[in-house]
Amino acid sequence: MRIGSVGTLVWLAVSVAGPAGAQHSDIDRHVERLVPQITEIRHQIHEHPELGNREVETAALVADHLRELGFDDVRTGVAHTGVVAVLRGGRPGPVVAVRADMDALPVTEETDLPFRSTRRTTYLGQEVGVMHACGHDVHTAVQLGVASILKSLQPDLPGTVMFLFQPAEEGPPPGETGGAALMLDEGVFTEPRPEAVFGLHASAHLDVGRAAYTPGGALAAVDHFRVTIHGRQSHGAAPHLGIDPVVMAAQAISALQTIRSRNLSPLAPSVVTVGMIRGGTRFNIIPGQVSLEGTVRTYDTEVQDTIERRMREILDGVTRTGGGTFELDYDRITPVTINDLTLTERSVPSLIDALGEDRVAVADPWMAGEDFSFFANEVPGFFFMLGTLAPGTTSGDHHSPTFRADDEALSVGMRSMAYTVWDYLTDATDGNRD
Repeated sequence: MRIGSVGTLVWLAVSVAGPAGAQHSDIDRHVERLVPQITEIRHQIHEHPELGNREVETAALVADHLRELGFDDVRTGVAHTGVVAVLRGGRPGPVVAVRADMDALPVTEETDLPFRSTRRTTYLGQEVGVMHACGHDVHTAVQLGVASILKSLQPDLPGTVMFLFQPAEEGPPPGETGGAALMLDEGVFTEPRPEAVFGLHASAHLDVGRAAYTPGGALAAVDHFRVTIHGRQSHGAAPHLGIDPVVMAAQAISALQTIRSRNLSPLAPSVVTVGMIRGGTRFNIIPGQVSLEGTVRTYDTEVQDTIERRMREILDGVTRTGGGTFELDYDRITPVTINDLTLTERSVPSLIDALGEDRVAVADPWMAGEDFSFFANEVPGFFFMLGTLAPGTTSGDHHSPTFRADDEALSVGMRSMAYTVWDYLTDATDGNRD
């Protein structure tokens, strides 16, 4: 049954049922108790957003909250500004991790929310607004709520939960390291090592009260390319005396789109996007060089290899023909986000118990990327989409100035994630694994 669509995404109803966890009613009671506090925390984070590797205030808020709860194992300064807290339950059991990202984006907010951001900063040499335009404020607040719930139930908790509050999911500033990869490099999964990791992401297109997931490959690998096309500067009235990098750039941009349409299988999902063009200083001067920058999204390493190879071949051909040269920097930033099939099968019944069978859906893969993928490459992962759209309203897309997530999603996220983690630990401890 179709329950909504966005672009090429079609949400399909799922008919899966699972056993209710013994502690679900206690979780529900704590969710209701915590909603006012977690809502206020979300507003505070949203109103004071910080870019990647700069989440100083957010990290302090997170660490203070965890210590006030009585966590005795709270580490700060992980991967620059990350926070890691470990909760050891009163009953023996496995170790799992739960991750929330804390960083905002260089976007100027254009909503009418009373707690909207008016913060500004400098990013890549430009003054920009700063906004939680992708819902990371919701992620962080929800995870603090889950930490509060499980801390209250600690004597009966069968196992250990690592809470990962991650910086720089959107990528560290140029020239810096950060994000999930750096957390892993610093040994966050060394001691204790989880056997599974869970995460969620706000969805601007899914109604509050709903959740969606994709078995297997859920989000795409993200590549970042930077091209410099070199020509020779000349007067705009005498183009024959120069080598025009603007014309070569225009030809290259058009030709790059033939990779998707003519070099790859129509059944192989991929995107080649040029998002930035820079060149020139005056209307009547042909510049000496033009820069292009963009992204490639794929789900298969062979497709990824083909795109990079064809980009080099196309740029070489275009610039040779035009009399110029080129440089290409091609970075593979994040791998495909994969939902482990066995873990997904075990986790979906918990989402259904939390939300209802008609509110949990399977989604087609999405071409957005997530560095949760690094964690899910280390241990089995399950990552689901949390509806944040208030029914009857509209929201801007992710990364847009009008993106808005409804507060009602906070209780839904807390309940969904708490059920999922609790049920996994309980089933593992009771020997109910398949």
